[in-house]
Amino acid sequence: MTLTTGMYPRFVEDRVREALSDTRVVFISGPRQSGKTTLAQKIADDNMPYYSLDDLTIRKTASDDPVGFIRILDRAVIDEVHRVPELILAIKYSVDSDSRPGRFLLTGSADFLKSPRLADSLAGRISMIRLLPLSQSELNDSRSSFLSDVFARKISMPTKNLLIDNKLAEVVLAGGYPEALTRPSGHRRRDWYLDYIDAIIRRDVYDITRIDQLNAMPELLQTLAELSGQLANFSKIGSMVGMNHVTTKKYVRVFEQLLLIHPLRPWTTNRLKRLAKSPKLHFLDSGLLAVLKGVSQHPLEHDRTWFGPILESFILGELLKLSSWSEERYFFSHFRQHNQHEVDIVIENMRGYVVGIEVKASASVSKKDFAGLRSLAHACGDKFVLGLVLYDHNLTLPFGDRLIAAPISTLWS
Repeated sequence: MTLTTGMYPRFVEDRVREALSDTRVVFISGPRQSGKTTLAQKIADDNMPYYSLDDLTIRKTASDDPVGFIRILDRAVIDEVHRVPELILAIKYSVDSDSRPGRFLLTGSADFLKSPRLADSLAGRISMIRLLPLSQSELNDSRSSFLSDVFARKISMPTKNLLIDNKLAEVVLAGGYPEALTRPSGHRRRDWYLDYIDAIIRRDVYDITRIDQLNAMPELLQTLAELSGQLANFSKIGSMVGMNHVTTKKYVRVFEQLLLIHPLRPWTTNRLKRLAKSPKLHFLDSGLLAVLKGVSQHPLEHDRTWFGPILESFILGELLKLSSWSEERYFFSHFRQHNQHEVDIVIENMRGYVVGIEVKASASVSKKDFAGLRSLAHACGDKFVLGLVLYDHNLTLPFGDRLIAAPISTLWS
């Protein structure tokens, strides 16, 4: 699997352009190398000069005099703005005195604008849009309507772009980073991911926070990969890397800010007691997760022991990407009851209606695979729309009232 960088659409582009038409500042956040710069340069016009804070001279100029740097700009794209956070207040003063929409298009490889101090400074002036690595819909140039379909209970068998068995595994292990997908083989993609991790830890971690144990970050990331998809237990994680739980939680938060890790919060309701209260920690890119776990295509053809957790993160990532360009707003969580009934992913819309998704790496499905979804349905009552088991097959099968087994490819086909 190889592609040419820049040849695939980014479906959040419409949202960015729409936001620029009515909002003073638009911020595109996403992990490094997810395609933010390419998208920003495509959107910028002749009256919107481009400045990258990866450029040492530009970064020093902006850092030495942030107010002066912004004062001379009418409109601009500022790439990797998290590298000089002092610019945010200067941008606030600029857009307060000149409130035309589309003044600044910012990009950043970290969710640093979610810190209370910076978020409050631009409240009411900014639209924040996330760009994750390429989705299967973008790779197939076919905008998926999966999220709206499941809330309308419309599920059909895939007729194109069907992926099962080894073809599905190849796509999951490849991940979605555009540059990694230009590599012609699995071992070359592995090398790209290892270099990527090294660069993130050496540079971007330091940009986010001045931590005391930078040398411990690679081991921590490796440990998080081993525990991906499990309930977050910071004492357990810390004991594996020689940290206390407070430091561990702080350092894990850095990886969240860099958009490598996604904490999937627990779903809650007043109708049930003793639900899990801890988030699950997932990687946002299955290719990165696979490399950290040491899983490659050839061994996986004979032993799929490690495939389930990677597949679960892959599907969560696909759903988050679909949500990023949707006009609707969706909330994602997981469900776990005291009796161990659980649902991998719970999707809730703005009206409180719920769809549950259970992920199964095998080609067979049975009634017992719906136990968690039945518990979720009971907890939701009339708000429960649909329960899906997504599995490695090409058939869509009914399993009772509002319960369906569907191919994983339904997400993008």
